[in-house]
Amino acid sequence: MSTSKTVQQLQAQWVTSENFRPYGQVIFASLDGKTYDGEDAHLSLQNGIPRFYIMRLQKRGRKFHKITRHVECTQCLGSLEGKDWLMAVSPPHNDVNEPALDEIAAFRIPGNCFIKLHQGTWHAGPHFDHEAVDFYNLELADTNVVDHFSHDFLKSHQLEFEMV
Repeated sequence: MSTSKTVQQLQAQWVTSENFRPYGQVIFASLDGKTYDGEDAHLSLQNGIPRFYIMRLQKRGRKFHKITRHVECTQCLGSLEGKDWLMAVSPPHNDVNEPALDEIAAFRIPGNCFIKLHQGTWHAGPHFDHEAVDFYNLELADTNVVDHFSHDFLKSHQLEFEMV
């Protein structure tokens, strides 16, 4: 008996502050000396020690079957060297253990901005077509140990996603 998986394509749209609002914020460059306002990242890092680091990812491609969320903190991600990348997200419904299939969206993120994910936003990525990309990442020091909740669509629905 074999089980076959389905590959669902997600049309990746260019990220804007407006279309990304349900999932977080998009932060673009501002002039030095600008005072803090609603266009700055609204961070929630009070539940632990903040960790800001650079991670190197290689050959990620555009497919995924696992999606993750962090409910204890916000997370910021941005690529270095101006490389564009992809991220799939679903809104933070923290009362359920699985994101709704019809709420998963894919975004193409240019290398001149970063994203801040709301607490609990489901996310798959970063993904990209480049050989390797360095990303800066702001989260808590123990996020990936104690605040890393994942759902595997391959196990639950025999489903894989591809961002196109």
